[in-house]
Amino acid sequence: MVKTQALIFALVLLAGCQSMPSGNFCDLNEPNRNPIEDMTPAEARTALELNLRGAELCGWKP
Repeated sequence: MVKTQALIFALVLLAGCQSMPSGNFCDLNEPNRNPIEDMTPAEARTALELNLRGAELCGWKP
């Protein structure tokens, strides 16, 4: 029983590692340049947050 639980635990850990992309924020994202007119308010807020973080961390320019 203990061996089975240990095996399941190990497989879960390995599966988690496989699904995670590697790299930092700047490697994994790019500025959102979609027109704000085409976005819902929630999408615009998310795009603004992404772009502000990218400007701070990666030096993105408007």
